[in-house]
Amino acid sequence: MLGRRGTLPFLVGPPLAWLVGLFVVPLFVIVLFSLRPESGIVPPGSAWNPSLIQYGKVLDTPAFLRLLGTSALVAFIVAGAATLLAYPVAYFLAFRAGERATLYLTLLLVPFAVSYLLRIMTWKLMLGPAGVINSLLSGAGMIGEPLDLLLYSRPAVVITLVYVWIPFAALPVLAGLQRIQRSQLEAAADLGAGPWARFWRVTVPLSVPGAVAAFFMVFIPTVGEYVTPTLIGGTGGIMYGNLIQGFFGSAGNWPLGAALAMIMLVLTVVLVATAARIVNVRRLLS
Repeated sequence: MLGRRGTLPFLVGPPLAWLVGLFVVPLFVIVLFSLRPESGIVPPGSAWNPSLIQYGKVLDTPAFLRLLGTSALVAFIVAGAATLLAYPVAYFLAFRAGERATLYLTLLLVPFAVSYLLRIMTWKLMLGPAGVINSLLSGAGMIGEPLDLLLYSRPAVVITLVYVWIPFAALPVLAGLQRIQRSQLEAAADLGAGPWARFWRVTVPLSVPGAVAAFFMVFIPTVGEYVTPTLIGGTGGIMYGNLIQGFFGSAGNWPLGAALAMIMLVLTVVLVATAARIVNVRRLLS
């Protein structure tokens, strides 16, 4: 029989190899591409002369940086809205669902069984000029003609992404709420705190780590989102991820696309470190 020392490499080895092969190695290749001075598709076996020219091009192009800032702002709005909307769902599952919590949690996760593209295309139909939302508003006499901002615009991207991320955001919030001990709420009640006082002074502060984790879990991937802006946003809802995809695709400028990706990665790492620090501090305070 294998001892503890022999079992650990056996268990850790395959996931570690998978991580290195599918994450570390591709990331290293992107770094190498970003340090190439030439533009365009780089043929195999070409000479490699490291340079920071591509990073200079990005930093000297205000449009790139503005789009990165816009994408970060959109991601902030989406993450904030998704977290706020997911909080009541998680609260209900943690404190009100009772024995049916498992059933309701399963129903919450049902959308994950549907193709991501199918869900996005459904929202495209709903937000279109003849879609459900415009039809309801028109039938109620609230608008005279279809609203153009509901499709192929940045608000359409925000609405769709908030819908996509709410189930994901509810999970870490739920985990944070489940760590709250009933005795803490009972102690607050014994001290004269009413339901709202217990919620705002006990439940909310103790659930902050889960809410912060949910926020950054949504924020980080949304910064580089490009599928939803392509299908829902059109030219009016383009984001930073579309820029990267364009340079690797139709533009065929891999080094510049790699430099754009690395700049976004650095921003992501900073945000992850910030999130981890905030969560740890909050846990200590709780």
